[in-house]
Amino acid sequence: MLLLAGATASAPPAPAAEPAMPPLVVTIAAPRDITQWTAAGSGSRIEAADIARTRPTHASELFARVPGVWISRGDGQESLIAIRSPVLTGAGACGAFQILEDGIPIRPAGFCNVNQLFEVDFAQAAAVEVARGPASSQYGANALHGAINVVSPKPGLQPWTLGLEAGADDTVTGHLSTGSAHWRLDARGSDTHGFRDATPTGEQKLGIGHATTVGRWQVQSRLAASNLNQETAGYILGKDAYRDAGLRRDNLNPEAYRDAASARIHSAWRTAVDTDTALSITPYARWSRMQFLQHYLPGQPTEENGQRSAGLLLDLHHRLAGGGDWRGGLAFEYAQGFVTETQARPLTTGSAFLQATRPAGVHYDFEVSSRLAALWQSLDLPLDAAGDWRLLPSVRVEYLDYDYDNHALTGNTRDDGTPCGFGGCLHNRPADREDRFTNVAGRLGLRYGDLARGQWHAAWSSGFRPPQATELYRLQRGQDTADLDSERLQGVEVGYRRAWADLQIGVTAFGMKKTHFIFTDAQGFNVSDGRTRHFGLETEAAWRPASRHTLSLAASLARHRYAFDRAVGGGETIEHGDEIDTAPPFMATARWLYRPRRDLTLELEGIRMGPYYLNAANTARYDGHTLLNLRADWAASSRTLLFARITNLTGRDYAERADFAFGNHRYFPGQPRRLFIGIEWTP
Repeated sequence: MLLLAGATASAPPAPAAEPAMPPLVVTIAAPRDITQWTAAGSGSRIEAADIARTRPTHASELFARVPGVWISRGDGQESLIAIRSPVLTGAGACGAFQILEDGIPIRPAGFCNVNQLFEVDFAQAAAVEVARGPASSQYGANALHGAINVVSPKPGLQPWTLGLEAGADDTVTGHLSTGSAHWRLDARGSDTHGFRDATPTGEQKLGIGHATTVGRWQVQSRLAASNLNQETAGYILGKDAYRDAGLRRDNLNPEAYRDAASARIHSAWRTAVDTDTALSITPYARWSRMQFLQHYLPGQPTEENGQRSAGLLLDLHHRLAGGGDWRGGLAFEYAQGFVTETQARPLTTGSAFLQATRPAGVHYDFEVSSRLAALWQSLDLPLDAAGDWRLLPSVRVEYLDYDYDNHALTGNTRDDGTPCGFGGCLHNRPADREDRFTNVAGRLGLRYGDLARGQWHAAWSSGFRPPQATELYRLQRGQDTADLDSERLQGVEVGYRRAWADLQIGVTAFGMKKTHFIFTDAQGFNVSDGRTRHFGLETEAAWRPASRHTLSLAASLARHRYAFDRAVGGGETIEHGDEIDTAPPFMATARWLYRPRRDLTLELEGIRMGPYYLNAANTARYDGHTLLNLRADWAASSRTLLFARITNLTGRDYAERADFAFGNHRYFPGQPRRLFIGIEWTP
């Protein structure tokens, strides 16, 4: 159901104790829990029941429930994220959103992957939380436009649950969940031929949780792993190509693929220091590796990247006299990552310039070690005796150090040291170096009232995103050093929420400005002197007009504009005031949930994507689309659940994402009408 920001009390209620585990005198929520953010900010929480009803095969299907959020679907499991922002591509795109699992970033700062949502198991999560707006004061580096937190299921007396779903394009998905007082197992696998030619995809995800007590410590641990093997299709070309039934299924790059795997483990140790203070210590470790063909580049080089990282979170929660709260903590992290790019064969097509400047062999081969340290604290202070007025300030200081080690020849030669024609090879490998970034983020929030009487909030907040390793060290000729600053985003918002017996509603207005926006200029250099502006209105509501009916709405109206003039890569020119491309001004999702009987649930969902520009010059445009989805669950017995869903119920021709580049309209075509049926069984 709907989560209205600020729906919890200023001090979140203590979580229920696990079976066979004695409760502590004082317990604390995770320091990045959404309840703390929404005390004076905008956030949403998708509960397990809604996740189970949606049964998402891709993140885009689930996050349509959240206002101001668009997970743009590529091919297979590829995606790009927008949270109060355009869909960002190219330099400056990766790392603008913090992705967490149980409050822990799934990747180290500086080693982002724009597709990293496929590493988390949102389809079997206990909840998925979204913080909207600059949130680095709570979530750290990369929470520039917001954060997504996937909450894992906890151990408990969970019977065996087996599920199987089959549907269009020979898609088969199976899942298994079971648990005891101290253990929890969740496994999921999916295989599909894909609706486009030669696009089979298989993925597997595993989560194992454990809960116990060690003396006075309450311990929650979890291991998560994922694997993806995908044959990839790129854009189809030509104006309105997505309307052509033949072109929609075409795969112009049947040789393209993506193989990715990841693993993460953490252990949260919590204890009561005294009756007013609780301590949490969480060590964690992560690993990921990915290989894919860059089919969208001349020469189609293969990239391989990966990272190993470990860290420690220390969090302290103290209840102040007079009903206030203080929270503070430290974070430490060390990571090692690598990137290689190799072109297998000489380029024999295209211009003489392309053939000469994109040689076969190694283009990039480097490692980067990073060290991160952060200090943060937040307060929740009542300003009057009744506690109606509350002040909510927070601040975070974060230090990030990169140590770059080039394993290939320095400069823009071939990998054997011979020069390329036309003034040198396109790729440039800088010499070994170190880079350091220190960032400060803050938030000042004010809240008045409660949900029953109406609650107002106002907040100023800031976010930061340090340059990512690939932006600093994966350069083109002519740029030996990328002198980049951290991107910064400042925002203000004002919101109102209220809950009646059968109606909940929340409305928020926001404005933001971004500085040091990183992009690729007309010379192919990575630079950080761009500026953008963002304004909008979001609403989230749920109404229960009768006992069997629930109507829900998530909608946003926003404008995202450039605030500078510059010639950029791809032959485009940005002018101050132009709308940023791939930034729909209007997005909305409406749902009707109907329970005609206790054992039957129906949900009709309508999704509206408004028109948007496809290029920085605002000369090409996509007209938008409206989709309908229908879902049904029938509890055939106490142990058997039958379900079905139809996506794109009306068979609408649409584009998941539209683009204009190199003189072509380009589209990821939307999927046609598709039927899925399945069963869940509890032995």
